[in-house]
Amino acid sequence: MEIQKSNNSYQNLLVRISDIYKDGQKAAAIAVNTNLVNTYWHIGQYIVEFEQEGNLKAEYGKGLLQKLPKDLTLSHGKGFSQSNLKRMRQFYLVYPIGLDPFG
Repeated sequence: MEIQKSNNSYQNLLVRISDIYKDGQKAAAIAVNTNLVNTYWHIGQYIVEFEQEGNLKAEYGKGLLQKLPKDLTLSHGKGFSQSNLKRMRQFYLVYPIGLDPFG
């Protein structure tokens, strides 16, 4: 049995498969983005907590954001530049509560 491209049933199958595939791609992208936001928020949290050492305000000038990017890049590759880590830190400072879906 040869399937005709003009067959309405076959066209319906193509549309249904294409729709579910696109929906799956969209859901995967949303899940990845959600997890990345959560990861960056936590990285910012860890940096701030390390800097503050239990105090309300951090003591700057320890060189953390000079050393940390180098070590993280060696371990994990791109994505841990000093400017990126500063942005993650700032992200946590702007949204210190309410974003963490796990806590």
